[in-house]
Amino acid sequence: MSWAATLRQHAQRHTPAALGLGLGLLAVVALLGQSLAQLAIGNAAPGLRLALLGGAAGFAATALGALPALVLRKVPQRAEDVMLGFAAGMMLAASAFSLLLPGLEAGAEILGSDGLGVAAVVAGMALGVLLMLGLDEFVPHEHDKTGPCGPGHENCARIWLFVFAIALHNLPEGMAIGVSFSQADMAVGLPLTTAIVLQDIPEGLAVALALRAAGFAPGFAVLVAAATGLLEPLGALVGVGLSSGLAVAYPVGLGLAAGAMLFVVSHEVIPETHRNGHQTPATLGLMAGFALMMALDTAL
Repeated sequence: MSWAATLRQHAQRHTPAALGLGLGLLAVVALLGQSLAQLAIGNAAPGLRLALLGGAAGFAATALGALPALVLRKVPQRAEDVMLGFAAGMMLAASAFSLLLPGLEAGAEILGSDGLGVAAVVAGMALGVLLMLGLDEFVPHEHDKTGPCGPGHENCARIWLFVFAIALHNLPEGMAIGVSFSQADMAVGLPLTTAIVLQDIPEGLAVALALRAAGFAPGFAVLVAAATGLLEPLGALVGVGLSSGLAVAYPVGLGLAAGAMLFVVSHEVIPETHRNGHQTPATLGLMAGFALMMALDTAL
């Protein structure tokens, strides 16, 4: 059976997810379209350079985190769960303090009403969740503990299933960086990017170790884990495009990035840290990451 036929059958069996993915992609294309229209008339996003630098920093942190896998085959599962919990805490706090709160403030100012500002951010969150839910359902990928999923996964090499799974994590992080810098506002972009860069280090190590555990050579595992970080500058470009152009696109874009990140944390990262009986240390790691990000947001 061809991949197109497999995808069609999968869509028929998962109609709500297919509709959600279609709606999310349509919204992304519309937001990018209006941004490209602004670019065509000479109104480039003011924070484009900052967003690319932030995305590049995320890539560098992912690569740096993956390097120890050249000599390490594994770390204690407890330590890995604590590291991932720490990363989840930073992502949660970044979503709240560096995306949702600025989005609510900007939405109220642009639309002239607190209620309309909330509605714009919530609409963006819904689009982000629909987009990630659809991608999770329709992109063939494999998780370290739960195995392969998605249409046509049996036709993909295992390495690509791992890569696609990592992509589902890194893309929304890059989008968040791009959205946060789209107005060249350092007060929004710097704390968020700092949080994402810091949590990319343990995430890069976890990915490289998972690839090593799956039987891949050390150099190849590190290279692939580092290469997945390239999705962060790419996502940053998408994020800038999403939130440029029409003024209301900025709070909507902040909400979309927050919704996508919250989905990844709740759907993937936290369950991963609770599968090995280390719920308590992983939760303590999450709290530590949340507190650190809250302090960074205040300081920066």
